[in-house]
Amino acid sequence: MTRSAAVRVLSVTCLSIGVLFFRVPLRYHSASGAEGDIRQKPNIIFILSDDVAQGDLGCYGQKLIRTPNLDRMAAEGTRYLQAYCGTTVCAPSRTSLITGLHMGHCPIRANREIQPEGQMPLPAGTLTVAQLLKERGYATACIGKWGMGMFDTTGSPLKKGFDHFFGYNCQRHAHSYFPTYLYNDDQRFELPGNDGKGVGKTYAQNLIADEVLRWVRSQKDRPFFLFHSVTLPHGRFEIEDVGQYADRPWTPQQKNYAAMVTRLDRDVGRLLNLLKELQLDEKTLVMFSGDNGSSFPPNSEIGRLFEQAANGMRGFKRELYEGGLRQAAIARWPGVVPAGRVTDEPWAFWDFLPTVAELTGAELPDGFQPDGLSLVSFLRGGPAPQREFFYWELHEGRPIQAIRFGDWKAVRNGPSQPLELYDLRHDPGETTNLAAEKPELVAKAESLIKATRADDPNWPFQERAQKKPGKQKKSSG
Repeated sequence: MTRSAAVRVLSVTCLSIGVLFFRVPLRYHSASGAEGDIRQKPNIIFILSDDVAQGDLGCYGQKLIRTPNLDRMAAEGTRYLQAYCGTTVCAPSRTSLITGLHMGHCPIRANREIQPEGQMPLPAGTLTVAQLLKERGYATACIGKWGMGMFDTTGSPLKKGFDHFFGYNCQRHAHSYFPTYLYNDDQRFELPGNDGKGVGKTYAQNLIADEVLRWVRSQKDRPFFLFHSVTLPHGRFEIEDVGQYADRPWTPQQKNYAAMVTRLDRDVGRLLNLLKELQLDEKTLVMFSGDNGSSFPPNSEIGRLFEQAANGMRGFKRELYEGGLRQAAIARWPGVVPAGRVTDEPWAFWDFLPTVAELTGAELPDGFQPDGLSLVSFLRGGPAPQREFFYWELHEGRPIQAIRFGDWKAVRNGPSQPLELYDLRHDPGETTNLAAEKPELVAKAESLIKATRADDPNWPFQERAQKKPGKQKKSSG
């Protein structure tokens, strides 16, 4: 099947279930009713790092990798210990962030590749944060990586509210830091000296980081939304120079990984410095996070050295235990977000859209209800919003799902598997399955899952037919 044919099949299927995304209206108080320091429409920057984990950053306890700018950002803002991603791989996690939908309603619930380039596109009827903000007069840009639809599909970033795009559209293409080309809006341009197979002459992150600064500077006199979707430190462990890690007694992969995290930190620092230079500090909410929890098991080459799992959480990327779902998250907005605050109250990616709606007074379309709750009061130093549950699923290999309600967490590692049950208050490492002892809580979890999850023909929660033995293509993201 050609890429265009595949896109048509996927898009028609998604559009046929579009009614799932438009449910009972949810009302928000306009930002005009908030306190004086947020009456003006703030600039909003969301920096999403591909695969950075809590354990990679000094402010979360990392001792070997230097991250002075992110550590400073945490000291000048709030650091979150229980911030949850949309799910534990790239495309669906990002989709949850920009649509306000959890995995029970999200149109993308796994990485799905389209050949020769791109991923399963967002359906035409899907609302995004960028569309909301564009209606409010914001300049909007996605710079870095997209992965939710090529330019000739309904999922193009330029059709989803972004005025400007720069970087990689396809997340498979984004595995290379020395690719043969990038995109400026929908125009492909070649990168000299690169063959896409290894280290070349043009490091893509140099161009992406410079474009972030150029675009922010060009929008300094109007409200703007920047989705800075950074590829570092995911994909191939490629970097121009390992710098301060050159003399460490580590493997080449360990040196490269540390240098990539520190390079990410440097680019965040450049952006924060520009905001100060332009006198936009007190007008700008900056949020930073990873798109999933730790990517490496504790006995892996990187996990062993940097102790990414040493925070006591179980699991990593592509699993729905806490280690795969909690990610590094920091918010900074001088004078609004409390400086030096550390909180273990939970929130999730699908809270971002309703937060933006309240901050800016954006009106949600009639009949649309996000799954998230506004974090405006929480960002200002108040308690996290109260909710009944958090829900996740993932469709890579056999489908899996998880739900958290209060301090209880239920995990199902396959359609034919029973629910496991954990008490996160007393057992944050999810070491003791209490399902046999707490059947009433297992029944509650089952009921909540059934009530919140919408069936989708693209994402059936059932065992997959066994494929014939052979080489399996690893999904990107």
